[in-house]
Amino acid sequence: MIARAHRFAAPAAAAIAGVLQALSLAWPGSGQPLWWLQILSLAVLAGLLQRQSGWRGAAVVAWCFGTAWLVATFWWLFISMHVYGGLPALLAGLAVLLLAAFLALDYALAAALWRHATPRGPGWDAALFAALWLGAELLRGTLYTGFPWGAGGYAHVDGPLAVFAPWVGVYGIGALAAWSAYLLSLFVQHPAGSWRYWVAVLASAGLLAACNAHTRLSTPEPAGPRLRVGLLQGNIPQDEKFEGGTGIPLALEWYGKRLRDTDAQLVVAPETAIPLLPVQLPDGYLEGMRDTFARGARAALVGIPLGNFDQGYTNSVMGFAPGAAPYRYHKHHLVPFGEFIPPFFKWFTRMMNIPLGDFNRGDVGQPSFAWGGQRLAPNICYEDLFGEELGARFADPATAPTVFVNLSNIAWFGDTVAIDQHLQISRMRALEFERPMIRATNTGATAIIDRHGNVSANLPRLTRGVLVGEVEGGTAITPFARWVSRFGLWPLWAVAAVAALVGWRGRRPGAQP
Repeated sequence: MIARAHRFAAPAAAAIAGVLQALSLAWPGSGQPLWWLQILSLAVLAGLLQRQSGWRGAAVVAWCFGTAWLVATFWWLFISMHVYGGLPALLAGLAVLLLAAFLALDYALAAALWRHATPRGPGWDAALFAALWLGAELLRGTLYTGFPWGAGGYAHVDGPLAVFAPWVGVYGIGALAAWSAYLLSLFVQHPAGSWRYWVAVLASAGLLAACNAHTRLSTPEPAGPRLRVGLLQGNIPQDEKFEGGTGIPLALEWYGKRLRDTDAQLVVAPETAIPLLPVQLPDGYLEGMRDTFARGARAALVGIPLGNFDQGYTNSVMGFAPGAAPYRYHKHHLVPFGEFIPPFFKWFTRMMNIPLGDFNRGDVGQPSFAWGGQRLAPNICYEDLFGEELGARFADPATAPTVFVNLSNIAWFGDTVAIDQHLQISRMRALEFERPMIRATNTGATAIIDRHGNVSANLPRLTRGVLVGEVEGGTAITPFARWVSRFGLWPLWAVAAVAALVGWRGRRPGAQP
């Protein structure tokens, strides 16, 4: 019995560390990320992997870590499926668990490869661990349309590693955190260490210091024109949002009035603020909205589905500005099950009550909305999770966005940590591209984020109101924006792949299959 308990000790410890990893992304209550907790939890995993005698044991430990981490990160999917989708509680809970368990296989594969590799000293082992962790994060973020929500790098938006965001992005930060975590695990187990360990530590510290110095000494970007924005937060309850007797008339009346009356150069209404297709709207409603901004010095970006039931529809943004034809942006990265039905899963979506569940897809790199001396780049809901897709708009610096505009409706997930997690995602995008991000949401977090990733103003969640403030666009092109616009994530894939191939050269001496 003692032997059996010992066998389950490492997976159980890994699961606890995985939960801590999830908590590091946005601490319950405060919603703040804890970068040190992310490194600490990953160091626990690294220490557990070092104690495994074979690759199978390492894979199981990492799989338990990943499953617990991901369940504790996006458990709120249960709310969208059960409370608003009508799926039985047992099935909704099982669906979240199975999704997390499936995605955790990426980390199990990385751990198995690492444990199989030949050791070459602390620095090499740490680098290999970081590279394979990077590969696992990339797999989760790209395969099967990608779902990188809760990637470890987001915990560092306020930490010392944030300085690397304009260079290597959130995935690169995650790899650097994995490197640091591995070295920490070695120090805890062997405080005296070896000269190779201390060389690796000093090299890491030197790299961090150099990047911090470069950031502080670099020439500040000249101040550009400022834009006064009004961000609308309707707080329409999700269970009423598409109801003809409650949510729809409330949305049409409240958003219509605020679009007319808000004193700002740019007024932004969130994703599906207008919850009807144009053909379903009251006569003259859309024309009246367009006429509101046909004259004067105000413009608007409004979330609205476009199209019809015969030819299909898109989750879209319409832009209105004086003297210009209406602007249209169509969401490209659709949410599985919510906005498109994956192959072989129509039976699953039929069990849920989700309106407008099969959207058409827009193109990557759509043009920006030009207004007030800025190039405004809309992105809808979790599209800001995919920095490589936002980066496609930076291929030509002359037309690159100066401001990101996120329009979201997180009401599907209730008053949960999903709101805080999404805010940290937007902040990381601001850091990577050195562009401000303004966010108009249904229930929160409606906020103005400057190009350094700081929240300069925000509305309380689950309130109805208008956030008015100023935003200053950015024009400098970061190294991350340059390489991701040309090559996507392929440079990071190359690093991870080379490390995996080198690591597969031979089995660790004494390792058991």
